[in-house]
Amino acid sequence: MRDLHSLLAETAAVHGHLCPGQVLGVRMALAGCRALGIDEPKGSKRLLVYVEIDRCAADAISTVTGCRLGKRTLKFLDYGKMAATFFDTVTGQAVRVVAREEARELAFAYAPDVPGDHHRVQEVAYAIMPDEELLAIQEVRLTVPEEDRPGPAVSRVRCDRCGEGINDRREVRLDGQVLCRACAGHAYYQ
Repeated sequence: MRDLHSLLAETAAVHGHLCPGQVLGVRMALAGCRALGIDEPKGSKRLLVYVEIDRCAADAISTVTGCRLGKRTLKFLDYGKMAATFFDTVTGQAVRVVAREEARELAFAYAPDVPGDHHRVQEVAYAIMPDEELLAIQEVRLTVPEEDRPGPAVSRVRCDRCGEGINDRREVRLDGQVLCRACAGHAYYQ
């Protein structure tokens, strides 16, 4: 795996700026891959990553790991937590990496002379803090259904109401009908 500073430069270029969330995301991705024994995750579909937040860290994790929504190797779960689970599809091993809440305050001890606001202090400190103080890493068990794995769709049906196609068992069966989630009353749009 490349060094921290080159990964930070790459993710800043992809995301548009460097910030504490980007640094956390890079550190989380490095820790997750290291815990699974994956030296270079890019270019394979061996690694699946579940990110629990839709903020800067998600872009950093995607950049470092090469996992993408369109490749079906990056999954988004809207938990609002600075956390991600890294799953090795070959070994079945999984680790969940969480940014420690205490790291926000500890940042000032690691970068006391950094000028600027607390974001700049965190950005510098998060790059140098030991993993043990920055991150909580725990082994977890994860079962990934066939329809959530990379590769071609495992099923495709048509919604009985709107006629749109639905991939990978995301349909809802209601009163003898096959419905998309929107037609079943779970639309995010009107």
